[in-house]
Amino acid sequence: MTGGVALSSMSNFLLIDPRDNLAVALQTIPVGTVVTIGDNTFPVVSEIPAKHKFTTETFPEGHRAIQYGVTVGVASTSIEKGGLISTGNLSFAADSFSVSERSRERPQWVPPATDHLADLSFQGIRREDGSVGTGNYWLVIPLVFCETRNIEAMKNAFEKALGYGRTSHYERFVKDLAGKYSESHDVGTLEEVKCGDSEQTMGRSSLFPNVDGIKFLTHQMGCGGTRDDSRALCSLLAGYITHPNVAGATVLSLGCENAQASDLLEEIEKRTPGFSKPLHILKQQEFSGEKSLLETAIRKTFVGLTEANNVAREAFPLSELTIGVECGGSDGFSGISANPVIGHLSDLVVAMGGKIILSEFPELCGVEQELIERCVTDEVATRFADITNRYAKRAEAVGSHFSQNPSPGNIKDGLITDAIKSAGAAKKGGTSPVVDALDYPEKVTEPGLNLLCTPGNDVESTTGLAGAHANLILFSTGLGTPTGNPVCPVIKVSSNTDLATRLSDIIDFDTGGVIDGSATIESLAEELLKLSIEVASGRSLTKAQQLGQDDFIPWKRGVSL
Repeated sequence: MTGGVALSSMSNFLLIDPRDNLAVALQTIPVGTVVTIGDNTFPVVSEIPAKHKFTTETFPEGHRAIQYGVTVGVASTSIEKGGLISTGNLSFAADSFSVSERSRERPQWVPPATDHLADLSFQGIRREDGSVGTGNYWLVIPLVFCETRNIEAMKNAFEKALGYGRTSHYERFVKDLAGKYSESHDVGTLEEVKCGDSEQTMGRSSLFPNVDGIKFLTHQMGCGGTRDDSRALCSLLAGYITHPNVAGATVLSLGCENAQASDLLEEIEKRTPGFSKPLHILKQQEFSGEKSLLETAIRKTFVGLTEANNVAREAFPLSELTIGVECGGSDGFSGISANPVIGHLSDLVVAMGGKIILSEFPELCGVEQELIERCVTDEVATRFADITNRYAKRAEAVGSHFSQNPSPGNIKDGLITDAIKSAGAAKKGGTSPVVDALDYPEKVTEPGLNLLCTPGNDVESTTGLAGAHANLILFSTGLGTPTGNPVCPVIKVSSNTDLATRLSDIIDFDTGGVIDGSATIESLAEELLKLSIEVASGRSLTKAQQLGQDDFIPWKRGVSL
């Protein structure tokens, strides 16, 4: 068992678990190719594209498809042995789960060896509440969408004046196009103009060298929705304001919105009793005009930056790290390379006393019972099951279902059902016991593996992970996903070398060596851990940071998978 995956490779295909009746093509397998699995020898009866699955036995209609040792679908029509599975012959199905069926004997976890990693540390920032950050940001946030224009005005002013902005080669490209067109008004000549490579990485102010940036978070919520939506927004924003990577915040309120400042303060106090970071909440309706509001907000923010600059990084053990694990743009290799690599890293971090957060509950569909068995107490198992069931019912109430989670891109690249996707996605959490189950957007406090309810939507999920106080996110992808987070560095991990080479501008780490046999899950996990330390220490910027990808989308419950 390696990172939660038992691998049995036959060079051009892989049987993940000995209980499986589906195998994965590691490269395209031509029709008629004879394959052997133990005493079972048979030809594939159709071409099997790389990343896709084929049957290792005849499937009559209604037969269960097994991968990763769990049910991942049911045959909607008969499928020959050696046949390609597809949406045309396999329907969604998943194993049921129940806390009452939980075994009375807790599985014994054997942590990976970490003695050779004992001297590893990262350069972090100690906050007054005792938490340790991997960054030092000032936040500017609206409590309601009405304040977005004012937030954008502050962003434009601060980034240009202090050097936190970025020079874009696309801006230069548009100017060159405009210049060329003004010469002749001939659009045919525009093909001669090329986009240069003048773009700079994330800016840093020479005046405040210890401040990693000012982050301006905008959203479309705060009023007009349900009171629950507004309260959840306040809870999420409180998670960001109290985040160890955040030095302080400026909050703009209109004054009459559903998301009241008093609600925000209550949520802050829940997360950090005695909260002491600089926090400035300004209500526009209490000012004489927009100019007065922004003048005050800008002055207070500038003073806040002077305070935030008075920090220094120092060495901390990896037990102080909280890492969120996420996947997006997944493919048929994600569950056998990138996710198991992240999973083994998760086990290493847990073994050294750190925290791991596994999210995306729609992408745990079918493996719930396995996670229930791993919960350290019946109370944790019950909470996980209850949160999952409530989420599923909310989705069904709006005419949806977890089975609708896979995207067209997922399906095209071998993830035919949500259960197939989920069985591979869960490997990011490794094999350690589950110490807690949390609902969105609660804060993680327990060392070990934590389950956090978020949707499968990449940015809504990473937004929630950061709100739960992940100070680093490992994000696996097989197709390529350009996303980041304003306060939490996102390390993009590719499942295959082709993607890592083709989209090198968004990929930080390649696990394709697991597929071609040139590297092991364990060796790559340790390499990824060392990269994570460099990012956590502020010595290395992720590709998302370099590109300025500060994605922030609060989750409106019940309408997103």
